[in-house]
Amino acid sequence: MLIELKNKDTLIVGDFKFKCCIGKSGLNKQKIEGDKSTPIGLFKIGKLYFREDRFLKPSTLIEKKVIKCWMGWSNDSKSKNYNSEVRIKKNTKYEKLFREDYKYDYLIVINYNDKKIPYKGSAIFLHLTSNYKPTAGCIAIKKKDFEILLKLINNKTKIRIS
Repeated sequence: MLIELKNKDTLIVGDFKFKCCIGKSGLNKQKIEGDKSTPIGLFKIGKLYFREDRFLKPSTLIEKKVIKCWMGWSNDSKSKNYNSEVRIKKNTKYEKLFREDYKYDYLIVINYNDKKIPYKGSAIFLHLTSNYKPTAGCIAIKKKDFEILLKLINNKTKIRIS
C-alpha cells in the first residue's frame, strides 16, 4: 500500500482521499531542521504512537507503541539521539509526544532522515488536526480519516511526498 500526498492538501490511500495539511513553508527537497517545511521523497512509515488514556488500542497491522508522559523525540542536531525517541530530561532538546492538545493522540513516524544527518530535519510525523492549519513540517489529517487510514496500511506501506 502506498500513501501519496497530492496537491499539498490531499492524501491518497488506495481509493480513499483525505484532506490534509503540511508544513507552513510547503514542500522542500532540501529540508533543514526548523524550516517548517515537509520533506519531498519516498519514505517508509514507522510505528504508530497513541495515547492509551484517550483511545483503545487501535486495530492496525503496523507496530504500535503507547505514548508515555516521559517520551519525546529528539530535535537536537548535536545529540547522538537526534531524530529518535528519547526520555525527556532537562538538558534534552525534544518534541514532546505526550501533549495536552489532541495533535499527537495518534501519530505515525515518517522515516525521514533515518541516517540522523545533523540539521537535516527530525520529528516528521503523520498526526492529527482539527482545523488544517499548517504544521511545523508534518502531515496532519482528521481523527476519523486517521482511523480509516490505520485499517488500510501495513508494515510495508510507504509514503510518497511530491
